[in-house]
Amino acid sequence: MKLSRSMAMLAGVASISVILAGCGSNSSQKKKTITTSTDSELTTVDLSKTTAVGTFNVLNNVDEGLFRLGKDSKVEPGIATSSTISKDGKTYTFNLRKNAKWSNGDPVTAQDFVYSWRRTLNPKTASQYGYLFSGIKNADKIQNRKAAVSSLGIKADGKYKLVVTLEQRIPYFKLLMGFPVFFPQDSKTVKKYGNDYGTSSKTQVYNGPFTLTKWTGTNLNWTLKKNPNYWDKKAVKVDNIKFSVVKDPSTGLNLFNQKKLDMAQLSATQAKQMSNNKNMISRKQSSCYYIALNQKNRAFKNLKIRQAMSMIINRKVLANKVVGGGAMDTDSFVSKGLAVSPKNGTDFTQDVTAPASMSYNPTKAKQLFKEGLQEVGLNSLHFTLMNSDTYDQKQLSEYLQSALQKLPGLKVTLNNIPGRVILSRQADHQFTATVANWFADFSDPITFLNILTSNNPSNISQWKNSTYDQLIKASNNDDGNNAEARWIDMVKAQNLALKDQAIIPLYQSGEKWLVNSNVKGVIYNTAGANYNFKNASIK
Repeated sequence: MKLSRSMAMLAGVASISVILAGCGSNSSQKKKTITTSTDSELTTVDLSKTTAVGTFNVLNNVDEGLFRLGKDSKVEPGIATSSTISKDGKTYTFNLRKNAKWSNGDPVTAQDFVYSWRRTLNPKTASQYGYLFSGIKNADKIQNRKAAVSSLGIKADGKYKLVVTLEQRIPYFKLLMGFPVFFPQDSKTVKKYGNDYGTSSKTQVYNGPFTLTKWTGTNLNWTLKKNPNYWDKKAVKVDNIKFSVVKDPSTGLNLFNQKKLDMAQLSATQAKQMSNNKNMISRKQSSCYYIALNQKNRAFKNLKIRQAMSMIINRKVLANKVVGGGAMDTDSFVSKGLAVSPKNGTDFTQDVTAPASMSYNPTKAKQLFKEGLQEVGLNSLHFTLMNSDTYDQKQLSEYLQSALQKLPGLKVTLNNIPGRVILSRQADHQFTATVANWFADFSDPITFLNILTSNNPSNISQWKNSTYDQLIKASNNDDGNNAEARWIDMVKAQNLALKDQAIIPLYQSGEKWLVNSNVKGVIYNTAGANYNFKNASIK
């Protein structure tokens, strides 16, 4: 997931007065309201077009798919009351509940799923998540404009029965169904608002536990309000969840201490200072922050230059001293703790082999950089590193600038900009180098590895390798029914990508939060849409 499901923590500038206005106090009369900070502004709530983690977290609570993902990503009932699978594992039949409604009163039907999937996959929509449908009948052909959208392997059998046909077994299929990209959409609403669809809370309808309110499309606070039309509204215990974008961690801490926030994210420095605070909790994330180098650039086509830039970065210092907050240094693209081998239960990161360029070695890095410059006919190199303008990411940018400029002849200029701008520029490849991130959409290594394939819209570095593409294709197709063979494909693919320095992995993120002890039942998952507030409560 980029948050750009790649930039997750992209935030806009919020003044203290705006933040305070959005929070309010949790007095005895407001015990059914949870207030929380977020470092991610909303840019859209159109599930066919977003890539941002913050948006997926909202969609996971205002909408609902065939399944919901509970604690530890356990598959739980959603719009589907039951499902059956054919013997060959290629046909799923879902029976939908008849009391599910949209917030405008329309019934949620099988056709809403058909419409939504076709809309997301339609090349005209330009969704960056269309590749997730790979394995569903004709999905790849539709993406490549070789088949009609109507040929997608999904059909409505009456109003409340949905049939999905696959080209091969998909081991993680039910997990996918709990990810917002696969949720239904009300066609009447999409057509009503046209280009404005999902650009504000009023240009969207909802079928989940909550509805989105008080979001204009540009403001930095919004509210999730209990949905009176939700089929399981009796299970929803809070009336409102109020979000405010808080850019400065000190502001968030002050608001928490003033009881104007029930949940506030801490900076690395704050987390160290408050290590014994009884309200502090850790949240690991299935993520990878990395540097993407635009490999259309002459210098970055050179492998030695890419390797040198990776080797000059001390990841232990970066993760523990600069980022902090539970971050872990990594020599992997796939995150630690995401998936284990079907053969022996080892973590994916233990089965892969990191190349020498993923280890800190300034002497070797300087040698490689000098050789790389000579090979491309340059005496020096100057580029701009683009990154988010949040507090922590500015700190990261400054550290990377200092580390990279230890390579003789390299000058790095920083450009820290707001979220909606950076996501757009990354998608259009309008950068030379950028810090990006990927957050797992589901608990399987392929959620990371897919994005480095040649034609994946999220492959912002534009690295290409035919052998890598073949390995990923095999894992998704020929070896899809053989868990061990599929695992080997994925291990080989990551080894190849890192050896060729397709990207420069930096760290796996974690967060430290202060959470009011009265807040209960908030489900947090490391992969996919992280937050599920359906059963949350506040005493």
